[in-house]
Amino acid sequence: MEHAFVEFGLPGKPGTDEFWAAAGTPASVPADDGGWATLFLWRGSEASIGFESWSEPVPLRRWGDTDCWYAEVRMPARMRVTYQFIAGDAAYADPFNPVGAGGDRSIAATPDAPAQPHWPAVGADGVLPLPRTRIRWAGRRLGGRRTVRVHPAGGGGPVVLLLDGDDWLYLHPAMTAFDSAVASGDMPPVTLVFLPAKDREAEFACRPELWEAVRDELLPLVAETGVPADRDRLVVAGQSLGGLSAMYAALEFPDLVSRVACQSGSFWWTPDAMGLADPLGGPVGGAVAARLRKGADLSGTRVAFDVGEHETRMLPHCDLVETLAEQAGATVRVSRSASGHDRAGWRQALLRDVAWALGAR
Repeated sequence: MEHAFVEFGLPGKPGTDEFWAAAGTPASVPADDGGWATLFLWRGSEASIGFESWSEPVPLRRWGDTDCWYAEVRMPARMRVTYQFIAGDAAYADPFNPVGAGGDRSIAATPDAPAQPHWPAVGADGVLPLPRTRIRWAGRRLGGRRTVRVHPAGGGGPVVLLLDGDDWLYLHPAMTAFDSAVASGDMPPVTLVFLPAKDREAEFACRPELWEAVRDELLPLVAETGVPADRDRLVVAGQSLGGLSAMYAALEFPDLVSRVACQSGSFWWTPDAMGLADPLGGPVGGAVAARLRKGADLSGTRVAFDVGEHETRMLPHCDLVETLAEQAGATVRVSRSASGHDRAGWRQALLRDVAWALGAR
């Protein structure tokens, strides 16, 4: 009994000082189904594990009358996922995992998940660097005020517009990762523009207001900062609804957007999908596929599509849009990340696909 977790590399009796001193999880061992049995530990009171867009919450079990709570979770091969511990009304990062995503989330990866070079391990108490240049944008078309950060990676170059910019500032260290990728020669110098969303469902729907505002208001403000920023080679990078919006922009604003990095685009979206009990159960490819079927000229457009290989219900929607985009003349790159619907899996594709969209790879 006292050596229950030795197969995960944890000697000693659970709950003892010796045990906690050696604790380092998540830890995985091969499972009979070709996946992995992964051990998670929590010290304290009753809690559960909340996984991002992959699994229902997993309750933790207590080891005897100790302060050791644990779960052995079956994970598929090639998986990277964001998670947190839920105790009462509070959420916490994993204190035994050095890889965090913001103050209350951690990232688990199975041993066969591909490495993510350029993305540093940042613990829950880590403070991510912020770009020195910021724009106070009071947009007329979108309404409200927002702070847009601008960072010249490698001295600056083509503009890379990062939708959901606050996630890439405060949860995942995109500024550091792009700096590293440029320094290593994996992409040319770029100017990152971190665009935060106020109302994702409204702003990232297939409507023109966001892209009119980017064209007429935001990009002129970026030019006024004095940071080198080549607007003629603009790359738009978006995930989920942001990926939908990026693809919509390539279709409807071709003079503005001709390079796209799209991760898990919400191509199930139709104008009424959000009101349905099953938003993903509508027509395959949604509004974007319907628009492509009506006739679109994407010649001269480069679109990198990526989706988590474990997003089983997203795959048909993405497959169809990928095919139709190529038929419309776009130069298309297609890949699948070792993840579900999760930025922890998309972030390496973000670097690779931005570089490819610029013709660097």
